[in-house]
Amino acid sequence: MHVHVVATGGTIASTAEGSETGAAPALSGADLVEAVPELERHAEVTAETVATRPGFDVSPAICARVARRVRDCRDEVDGVVVTHGTDTLAETARYLELTCEGPVVVTGSQRRPDEPASDAPTNLLTAVRALADERTRRGAYVAFDEELHAPSTVRKAHTCALGAFRSPEAGPLARLTRRRIRWHRDPSPPETRLPIPDPGDQPTVALVVSASGVGREAFDAVVTDADGVVVAGTGLGNTTAALGRAIADADLPVVIASRCHAGPTEPIYGTPGGAATLAGYDHVRFAHTTPWAARIELLLAIAADRVDDHFERFDT
Repeated sequence: MHVHVVATGGTIASTAEGSETGAAPALSGADLVEAVPELERHAEVTAETVATRPGFDVSPAICARVARRVRDCRDEVDGVVVTHGTDTLAETARYLELTCEGPVVVTGSQRRPDEPASDAPTNLLTAVRALADERTRRGAYVAFDEELHAPSTVRKAHTCALGAFRSPEAGPLARLTRRRIRWHRDPSPPETRLPIPDPGDQPTVALVVSASGVGREAFDAVVTDADGVVVAGTGLGNTTAALGRAIADADLPVVIASRCHAGPTEPIYGTPGGAATLAGYDHVRFAHTTPWAARIELLLAIAADRVDDHFERFDT
C-alpha cells in the first residue's frame, strides 16, 4: 500500500524553537513522516509540502491547490493524507469531500511535535491506518484522536483538548483500537463531485451570524463584494427581523444554516426573519451542515453554477 502525505502546515508542523514571538509552521511533510517510523509497518509513505500556513490562515485558494494534488495523485497512490492546522481543518476536509473521489484523510494535531505528549504521531498514524480499510476506498475523512469522522458533520468542538473534533449530529464513523477499526456506521461519500475552481479565481462567500439584536448592517456591508452569503441562523434557521429584511433585499444566493451544534433547518416561523418567511424568497436556500461547511459548499456550487443542486428549497 502506498500513501502520500500532502502537508500544509498547522500545529502538526509547528515548532517554537528559536522564536521570540510564538510557534509557527516549520516542518515539511517529509519531516513529519520521518518522525513516525511505525508508519512503515502499514504502508509505503511518501510526502510533499504544498503550504506552510497555520490552520487559521488557510484560504480557498490553498484548498484548491491541495484538491488538485489529491486528484493528480489518484492513479499513483492508494490514498492521500493531508496534514493541516486544526482551526479550519473541517472546512478543508469538506472542500476535498466535495471535489475529490479520494480516498483522502485529513488530520493534524493539538500539540506541536516539540511539546510533551504531542498527539501528532498518533494522529498521523491513525490517518494512514484508516486508509488501509476497504471502507475508506473512496471519499474524504477526518482522522483525529483515534476517531474517523465525516467532513459533512464534523466540527472543531474544543480549542485545546486532544479530542477536539466531534460530530454532534451523527457521531464518529469509526474508532481505531490498537488492532483494528471498529465501525459505527458506513461512510456515505457524495454521489457527485463539484469541479475544483481555479485557485486564483474562486467566488467570494461571506458568513454572517444572527444573534440577539443583530441588525442589517453586517449583511449590507458584505453583499457588495460577495458572490453569495451564508447566514448562521438561530435555532431552525431563523434570523432577527432586521437581518431577515436585508436577506429579502439581496440579489445573490443566500444559504441559511443553523449555528446550533446539531439538528436540521426547517421553516416553522412566519415572522420577519423566521425560516418560513425566508423560505419564500427565490434566492434563499437552506443547509443542514455547519455554517462553515455550508460556506465551502456554496463557494464550490457558485463556481460550478449548481447552487440549486446542493441546497434545499422548502415549499411554502
